[in-house]
Amino acid sequence: MCDPDRLIASPLDTQSNDAGTDAFFRELVVRSKFVGIVVGLPLHANGDESDMSRQARAFAKRLAELTGLPVVMWDERCTSAAAEDALRGAKLTQKKRKAKVDRVAAQMILQSFLDSGCPPGGTDAIFADARPTDPPSDASSN
Repeated sequence: MCDPDRLIASPLDTQSNDAGTDAFFRELVVRSKFVGIVVGLPLHANGDESDMSRQARAFAKRLAELTGLPVVMWDERCTSAAAEDALRGAKLTQKKRKAKVDRVAAQMILQSFLDSGCPPGGTDAIFADARPTDPPSDASSN
């Protein structure tokens, strides 16, 4: 979650993907003032999608249907490793790091989204803008 000015991301508890997930998210949205949801998009280092990417997209679609809120996907590459490094720097035991790494990684994903100006289409919009376009056709050469 973040502050109303969309400047600072704060971690929430993580939720396992089991039968109680729907109730957890419904309750969370009812008691909050959320205006949208950011879901991490796991990508390969070269930007290609994987089976995990498809699972994340299916989860995001389910969240949108469940909550009625807009959901955007955001590139999560390297966030687990960065979270591990941050927690290692905090001199936590391996057991305590493991318990917190997903929360910290989620916070990093949201902070990255906020720092990028909260693009409405998330990573998909940025990738679409970065794709090369066909060169303009020169009508006078016909």
